[in-house]
Amino acid sequence: MGIDFAPSDRSRLGIEWEIACVDRRSGELAPAAPGLLAALGPVDGFPHVTNELLTNTVEIVSAPHHRVRDAVADLTRLVERVSTIAEPRGVDLLSAGTHPFSQWFQQQVTPEKPRYATLIDRTRWWGRQMMIWGVHVHVAVEDRRKVLPIIDGLLTYLPHFQALSASSPFWAGENTGYASNRALMFQQLPTAGLPPQFTEWSQYEAMVDDLTHTGVIEELNELRWDIRPAPKWGTIEIRTFDGISSAWEIAALAALSQCLVEYFSRELDAGREVPRLQPWFIRENKWRTARYGMDAIIIQNAAGDERLVTKDLEELLPRLEPIAEALGCTVQLESLLDIVDRGASYQRQLRVAADNGGSLKAVVSSLVRELREECG
Repeated sequence: MGIDFAPSDRSRLGIEWEIACVDRRSGELAPAAPGLLAALGPVDGFPHVTNELLTNTVEIVSAPHHRVRDAVADLTRLVERVSTIAEPRGVDLLSAGTHPFSQWFQQQVTPEKPRYATLIDRTRWWGRQMMIWGVHVHVAVEDRRKVLPIIDGLLTYLPHFQALSASSPFWAGENTGYASNRALMFQQLPTAGLPPQFTEWSQYEAMVDDLTHTGVIEELNELRWDIRPAPKWGTIEIRTFDGISSAWEIAALAALSQCLVEYFSRELDAGREVPRLQPWFIRENKWRTARYGMDAIIIQNAAGDERLVTKDLEELLPRLEPIAEALGCTVQLESLLDIVDRGASYQRQLRVAADNGGSLKAVVSSLVRELREECG
């Protein structure tokens, strides 16, 4: 099976933001998405708002842009529109990797898309558990030959993506002890989790052919890897992030994504190899940052050197500064240090719960407030 990789403008990016609908009085998830989307009306092209697996979710999708700030402006403008429609319906919006206390078995699957019904029929209990939200960042790559080595390079920074965005410490009313419970929940789906590490595009094509022939997938987007090629758009899609509760944090992590893709692309242009980690180190890094978040000690390189993830980030950012300047996202990239200073979302949620006698409804209120303060 030949898989074409669409032509695209180098390092242009698009962002997808999954947002949960909650009842204003109870803080519980609300199946409000169909009504909100109907009120918005159909939208052709980008940016747009669409449905997702569960009726409690809307997905906000930016147009492709060369600058992070323009993609984030799309998101905030659309969230404001959705909020305006949600307000008189008693619905609030929030974004986190998981809802602090709602129960998965009370959620409704979106009926309009047969692929959702197929997913649930195949995965049953685990599929119904997917009461989770994320942010996906697409970054364009102009040459298909670069895609797989750049993905290898990005996998060495998967723990940074995961620690900085971790926002799912609670699950169904319990403190899980994990910074990102979503990361470990999501990988239970048979085609989710870490991607294989291929050296040739033909290996990727052969694997897709095998999975299609055996009925594991029907379409490429059913490969729900943490980082994956998106051949239809000519991009690499970074799907590692938990739901991100504020637009400024999305901007920071989108800037990191864009800068790293461009950094590795320049390395390949210069004839240098992109760093690669052993699969067992990548898997360990994913677990460590899902468990410990910003306090994770990660494996940095193939030699097995280790460092606190936040210290490694401090060393990385100066290397990316010239690229950020060229891409027009210096301010957004520097905001990563604000996440370190203020705490990632999971840390903020835990603090709110501790300050309010363990109240998870207070956590929901804080998440609603964080999103509202930036998006109208």
